[in-house]
This record gives sequence, C-alpha cells and structure tokens, in this order.
Amino acid sequence: MKGYSLDQDLKLLLNNPKYSDLEIICEDNRKLYASRAILAARSEVFDGLLYNGMKESYENQIHFPSINSFVMEIVLEYTYTGSIKEESLTEDNIIEAFSAADYFQLPNLQDFIMKIFKNALLCGCAENYLPELLSKVVKKMPLTENNVLINLLVEELAIIPLNAIEFGRLSLEALQCLLCYTHEKEMTFATPEYEVLRYSAILAGKKVSYEAYEILFRQLPVLEQLENQIQVEDNFTDCQKVAEELEPLIKFIDLKRIKGQVLAKIIEPLGIVPEEAIMDVYRYKAISNDSDLNDVRGMSPYVWDELACGSKILIKENGSIVESTYEFQHLQSVRSKMSFENEGIFEWDIIIERNCKNVYIGVCGNLNYDKFAGSQPIGWVLGSNGNCCNSGIWLNNYCNRFRDGSKVTVHLNMNQRTCAFTVNGVRYPEVPEWNLPSKLYPVVSLCYPGRIRIQPLQNQNIQIIELI
Repeated sequence: MKGYSLDQDLKLLLNNPKYSDLEIICEDNRKLYASRAILAARSEVFDGLLYNGMKESYENQIHFPSINSFVMEIVLEYTYTGSIKEESLTEDNIIEAFSAADYFQLPNLQDFIMKIFKNALLCGCAENYLPELLSKVVKKMPLTENNVLINLLVEELAIIPLNAIEFGRLSLEALQCLLCYTHEKEMTFATPEYEVLRYSAILAGKKVSYEAYEILFRQLPVLEQLENQIQVEDNFTDCQKVAEELEPLIKFIDLKRIKGQVLAKIIEPLGIVPEEAIMDVYRYKAISNDSDLNDVRGMSPYVWDELACGSKILIKENGSIVESTYEFQHLQSVRSKMSFENEGIFEWDIIIERNCKNVYIGVCGNLNYDKFAGSQPIGWVLGSNGNCCNSGIWLNNYCNRFRDGSKVTVHLNMNQRTCAFTVNGVRYPEVPEWNLPSKLYPVVSLCYPGRIRIQPLQNQNIQIIELI
C-alpha cells in the first residue's frame, strides 16, 4: 500500500510513463521515463538542462547519445531513491556509471559506487579485472589526481607484478597512467624498474607488429633469466616505431634504477630508448656510484594488509610489522597486500623479531584470518618448530627449529608451483606434496607475544641442504 514507505512509493514512480513528463533517449535508442521536477531537484546538471529557458524546457524529450540506458537506469534509480542495488553494477558498466555520476554531479552516487567496488575487491571479485578496468577508464574519464576511482585502480594494480598481467590486458595508455601516477611517489609498488621497462617495451612492440613483439619478448628476458640473454638481433627493423610508441612512457620510467650493465648490454643496443636518456643515466651512475637507489620505485610492496588479518592482530610501522594483541594465545593469520599470479619467481624475507609458542610462515589464498593458516586448505606454512603444514596435514622435521632474531626467506616459484625456505642462511628444498594454486599471498600465523617483520629479499650467503 502507498503511504507507508517513501522509498517504496518513489520506486513506483521510477521509469513509469503514468507519472512522468519526460522521455530520455539513450545511446542505444532505448527510451526511459522520468519526472523533470524530481531530476531537477536532485541534480544541478538536470536543473540546468531542463529549466534553462531554451527548447529543452518545453519539449518532452531529452537525448544523451553517449550514455547507455542501463547506466541511465542506475542514475535514475539513485536520483529517485537515494540508493542503488549492488547487483546493478557489473564489470561492464561500473566505469560508465561512475562517469555518469560525475557528469550529473552526484557525488554521493560516486561514493556509493566506490563502496560497492571496494567490497568487491575485498572479496576478490574484482581483482582479476583490474587491468581491463583501468584500460577502460583512461578512455572514458579525465586523468586527474583527485579522481578516486583512478587512484584506487592504480593503488590496487601497483601491488601486482607487471609480469603477472598478460600482454594485451593492460592498454599502453593504461600502463602510462599507472606509471605516471606512481612515478616518484611514496606508494607501494611491486615491479622492479627493469621489469617496468621490459613490460612497456614489449607492449609497445605488440602495438607495432607481431614480429616486433616476438623479438622484444626474446631480447628482454625477465630478471631471473638475465644471465641467459642472447645477442641483439640484426633484423630488428621496427626499433624506431617501437621507440615512438614507447616515448610517452619513458619519462615515467626511472632508468637510474636499472643496473648499468643491463642498460649497456641489453637496453641500449635495441635502440628503443633515446640515447640522451641513456647517457643521462650513465652520468648519474658515474657521479653517484648508484649506492642509494633501490631497483623498485616507491615503497616496498611487502607490507601486511590491515583488511586481511585476524581481529586480534596489530599492524605497525607502515605495514612492515605484525604482532598479536596482549595475552591472545590462539593463532591468527595475516597476509600481505601483494599477490603473485600465474608465472614468475618471487622471494622475500621474514624476520622473527619476537617469537611466540610457534610462528608460521608461508603462502595462502583468501583465508579465514581469525584461524591458523596451516589448518586451512589454502594455507601452506612452515612453523618455527621446523614442521610444515597444509589442511592440518603435517610434514615433520623439514628444518631445524628457529627462534627470536631468525631470518626466513620464502622462495616461491609460480612457474613450477613450488615453495622452499631458507632458514638462517640454510636453503632447504621445495616442500613436497604441496599443490599450490595460480594465485598466492605471503602469510604468517602468530599469537601473543609474536612480532614479525616482512621485507624484500636481502642478499645472503646460502648453504644448500637436501631433504632426506
């Protein structure tokens, strides 16, 4: 019955010809119905369009040739009711809906869209579509620093190694946006600068020709295969075209972070980077001795995620430290923000600054973080007792026990889906019988008074141990 709920009564008016005096013609020529008074009351843009004293003020039709009817339905639903159904937003329309909310000056609708999108990210529903979303948004929206959607997409993409993103999923323009927004910024970034240049060059080559793409894919190996690089091919005739496609990105790639030998032996001979840019790097390295520059821009990607941790866990020092709250004796877990997908070799250090009864170190999928990672099917961990665990199944005596001050290096090979550990300089083999999936995060499980630090791999002398 009418009169009991304002929200329900207004929904009866939505796209209802009986109560409308305006027809809205959309991009797909579909016709929607609305009340010009309601639209004008809710949006300054609608007010200006419908009550401007010109023909739109008297005609019963208004055209929006660049807005799809499904997106306009979202705008109308919010305009009438102040909310939208979450299922109304999909991977295919979220960018257009956000852009339309911006066009009609509906900031609360933008906030609502962002809330839904963030929830989808937390559930892992949107992570696999991030490259496509950024590629779409750079075509649809102006690239401004205060665009919250672009900033969120960049922030989420920055913690994914570029090598994990298949070529073609991220457009060249979207890659430029990612590099521009992270260039010389103190934000988390996952990809070493050589890999940034490699990915950019191969993507530029793909745009030029399939032959250029193939040549650059062969000539620019991933970091762990640099020692196996081959001599530059003489028939690379598309180098100038690739250089032209790559030019807008070069100013956002910090060549100083790439080793001089790599620049001289691999990059410079290809002829895809301006000679002046290469010479500037050589001068810098000659003067500075290159002693104070990391090979990855921004902040370390190895930080704990406050949105993916147990309720009794505290994260400190900008995400590098995790510890349990006072007198909490049950194991809980926390994963890092950074994920690893598909292919690549990834290594990081875990420092046991303060041990509890046992701490556990390893990799995981999306867990129940209020529980021990090793008891769950998607948690694979090594304990400070020297035993490994997954799904509650134990492998005993993998390594010696370790305590306060110990350093454990995790060696994750996503090519082979294997994981191994180095404990206090002793390298142990891959853990047998671990069937790892295609996407993983660093994880630890701890209780009070445990305190654990995560950091990028530091150089170390390693002794190899065989598992008997």
